[in-house]
Amino acid sequence: MRRRIRLLARGKLLGWTGAAGALALLIAALPGRAYDAQVQGADITGTWVRYGGFSRQGVDPRYVAPPPGKMVLRPQYAKAYDAETKKEEAAAARGQPIADPGVNCLPYGMPEMMSAIYPLEILQTPGQVTIIAEAFSQVRRIYLDKPQVKIGDYPPGYYGHSVGHWEGDTLVVDTVGVKPSVLGHDEMPHSDQMRITERIRLVAPDILHDQITVEDPVTLVKPWTFTFAFKRYPHYEMQEYVCENNHEYIDENGVQHVRLQDELPQ
Repeated sequence: MRRRIRLLARGKLLGWTGAAGALALLIAALPGRAYDAQVQGADITGTWVRYGGFSRQGVDPRYVAPPPGKMVLRPQYAKAYDAETKKEEAAAARGQPIADPGVNCLPYGMPEMMSAIYPLEILQTPGQVTIIAEAFSQVRRIYLDKPQVKIGDYPPGYYGHSVGHWEGDTLVVDTVGVKPSVLGHDEMPHSDQMRITERIRLVAPDILHDQITVEDPVTLVKPWTFTFAFKRYPHYEMQEYVCENNHEYIDENGVQHVRLQDELPQ
């Protein structure tokens, strides 16, 4: 909910509301690519955009992401989370959304980079799957058929350490080592004990689902599962996205704004 408020606020400010509907219609009309789900592994290379994320126009309901499960935080974390949620809802209602990490030129990290309000690119090479997010040019590497490191043995970072293997047509990915300062999906708080399991698979020739399960014995009462759906967008070329062309900024009071064109540096 909290993340959705911020994204909707950003969409209105940046003109994404109308553009997203047109993009959804364009994506829905793209031709499909045949694939064989019976072979080991699947062709997931390409550029992908969220399917049914901003608009359901032209979207096949059979392939949209299923509803997320309920995030159940332990009491001490739930209290702080609920208080922050109310604070952010009030700020959004005033038209002054509280800034997210991207405004401070920080990457979203895992698993939030997979929410992909901008396109993702997936590259399959021997022994590795690489995922690149257009937003902030984020990169994560999934090393195939290698053992996972022990939690605590990997220097914590934004994306953690990801290893994966194919189970038929499903890429199963295990990620540890995301530092606690990186907020999770929907800004879920987490500890250094967090583990992320993904099941990435084609549910139709050009529709990809990334089912994500987050486990954290410190902050969560039970594992939390949610899914992102994507449509392959074969004719799109990834664009450079760095903070130099970020139109958002935070004023001296901590309020998020968008620079108008005539305010941008030349």
